[in-house]
Amino acid sequence: MSLAHSSARMNASTEWSTLEVAQVRGRSRLIACKSIQPLKVFNPAAASPASHVVLSSYGGGMVAGDAIRLHIAAQPHTQLVVSTQASTKIFRSIDGAVAEQHTTGDLDEGALAVVFPDPVVLQAESRYRQVQEWNLQPTSVLLLVDWFHSGRMDQGERFAFTSLHSELRVRVGGRLVVLDKFAFTPGENIATSPANFAGYQTFFSLFLVGSPEDARFQILTAMLARQKMPGSLGPHFNINSQECVVSVTQARDNVWVLRAAAHSRMALQPLCEQILAALASEELLGYNPLARKY
Repeated sequence: MSLAHSSARMNASTEWSTLEVAQVRGRSRLIACKSIQPLKVFNPAAASPASHVVLSSYGGGMVAGDAIRLHIAAQPHTQLVVSTQASTKIFRSIDGAVAEQHTTGDLDEGALAVVFPDPVVLQAESRYRQVQEWNLQPTSVLLLVDWFHSGRMDQGERFAFTSLHSELRVRVGGRLVVLDKFAFTPGENIATSPANFAGYQTFFSLFLVGSPEDARFQILTAMLARQKMPGSLGPHFNINSQECVVSVTQARDNVWVLRAAAHSRMALQPLCEQILAALASEELLGYNPLARKY
């Protein structure tokens, strides 16, 4: 889908926040920004040619009935980092209303986008739905993280939310290459069942899409390949003894997927650090955009 086509689609909708990044004097810079409550957008100075956008919200989260709609456009050969100010708290729903977030993105030729938010924290009795749709060109690269906690773990809250629904679609040159759907209702399922989440409380997914001939994609796939757990495919591997379990799959020539589950956020820290170290290479961002946070 072209940027012009996407813009026409966005104009036909109402209440969409928008971000657009372009090359300005050899650096990627935010040239258009419109944020609609409850979304807030910050654009801190970057220590590299990349543009860094930080998303936040009033109250640090979303209440039932909140709807965030965000469209992101990256012009040719730009670098964009999207992160969040902190974890996104989903507060309880008292009337059955759902907090919703819908993100669409268009990456033009050669563009690189890194979407690395903090986790979504699903508080007791909350209802949350998110949809992400990304349209890439064959030479663009997308690294996208999707991360959620089972609840306020420091308060002993575990799978007390009402419902979670998540969808991700990624197209390259108009062709669908990633379709990831997940839904869970604790009231209808046993969350701690080995078939569901067992004893794990935080869940991290990473999707990497790009051209196999692209040096940036090659650096990132090499990093992902190193995350495979030794012995994890063997008959004597004991998953219950692991603080963090990681699975890495090459789904297509141009798509890699990493899944991780952990008992705590700290158990995921080494994984996050290795991902960010790869992104900091000179061939990619040239710096760690989350160094101060992690």
